[in-house]
Amino acid sequence: MALKSFTATRRSLVLGMGGAACLLSAPLAYAQQVFINVLTGGQSGIYYPLGVALSQIYGKVLPNAKISVQATKASAENLNLLQQGRGEVAFALADSVSDAWKGDEEAGFKAPLKKIRAIAGLYSNYIQIIANAESGIKSIADLKGKRISVGAPKSGTELNARAILKAAGLSYKDFSKVEYLGFGESVELMKNRQLDVTLQSVGLGAASIRDLAVSIDIVVVAVPADVVAKVGDPAYEAASIPANTYNGQKVAIPTVAIKNILVTHEGVATDTVYAMTKSMFDNLDAMVAAHTAAKAIVKKDAAMGLPIPLHPGAEKYYREAGLLK
Repeated sequence: MALKSFTATRRSLVLGMGGAACLLSAPLAYAQQVFINVLTGGQSGIYYPLGVALSQIYGKVLPNAKISVQATKASAENLNLLQQGRGEVAFALADSVSDAWKGDEEAGFKAPLKKIRAIAGLYSNYIQIIANAESGIKSIADLKGKRISVGAPKSGTELNARAILKAAGLSYKDFSKVEYLGFGESVELMKNRQLDVTLQSVGLGAASIRDLAVSIDIVVVAVPADVVAKVGDPAYEAASIPANTYNGQKVAIPTVAIKNILVTHEGVATDTVYAMTKSMFDNLDAMVAAHTAAKAIVKKDAAMGLPIPLHPGAEKYYREAGLLK
């Protein structure tokens, strides 16, 4: 009995020590867990499907990472969440990134967001002002007195709307109705004749606008080059929407292009950002499969003209690729 008791006691001690060892090692294992939350935009826009594609790409090169994708109100919200450490990767428009770095309160940033860092310049957003043909809108001046949706409050789209309308001599007071809605909701109200026009800052061939163009007759409203110049922000560049981008749009339409940027924050490890940067450029075909806007992502231009510093992990990749000296 004494021998059995001693053996049982010894076994209990060994098991106890093993359990203690597991408990001691658990915090270390937890500390090594990498979390990557990809901040996107509304699910009917372009940020979201590209974010899903990125999450799948990251999953292959960072198998121990816990990766999630979050739908958001886009640029301003994404940048504020990055600053707070509530996301690791985000899509944002260049003008919003610049405003965030400076701390432009009117643009949605109460203080300068100095933790944010750039990963890559991506494709450009195009200001796409889409009117119901029945509304009689032919030009940007014809918007006065109409019912418009300008995007979620202080989203990249809404900030773009303010800038473009101001440059055209218009303010929100000049409209009979202003809605602050995402792309999908705006399109539904357009279909139901509850809105006359929607302004969307998004890549070419946006699903929301394609959907609208096959449901009703649309007019793509031009933003003339002189209006673009009056914005006075180098992030706003004169561009055009190619003919036949949307059903019924038979000619190219002058407008504005604004670069999108993939952003992270300084707290994300250099090796992690390096792996994320490299894997994206190694798998651009997967990005294009998620949305054709990704065709405009060009590696040689990705580190150029950015309004905030590069993350060291991204900088390491570009130097290895011979794109930075």
